[in-house]
Amino acid sequence: MSQNKTQPTALSPEDFLDGVTPEVRRSDGKRLLSFFSDVTGYVPRMWGESIIGYGRYHYVYDSGREGDFLATGFSPRKASLSIYIMPGYRDYTDILNRLGKHKRGKSCLYVTRLSQIDLNVLAELIRAGLRDLDAVWPVHPD
Repeated sequence: MSQNKTQPTALSPEDFLDGVTPEVRRSDGKRLLSFFSDVTGYVPRMWGESIIGYGRYHYVYDSGREGDFLATGFSPRKASLSIYIMPGYRDYTDILNRLGKHKRGKSCLYVTRLSQIDLNVLAELIRAGLRDLDAVWPVHPD
């Protein structure tokens, strides 16, 4: 059975962020690095070449496919920050309506700048996502 393409790596999140461009993405990424650590209590770890993850969970699907993946995290992409926080087990519309300017994907948010969102609401969303994920697949510190 195939493995996830995105696996933990030995790269330092700090070293990765030092090379991020443009500057606004690097600055917001460094802010998120400590923010996620404070909110989750987990140590950051690189997943693949560009995702900083916090915590991990092991899944086993009905098909028999299984693996490990980051519980929450982010990636400072050129166009926006990708924030991986919603496991898809609950409707987060009420929280998202209070977040500020964002776009939504299936299990992530796209934010152009941290200054456009309410970080207290983001913290609430991260905690809700982790709680809901943990109810289905137990979340562990990485």
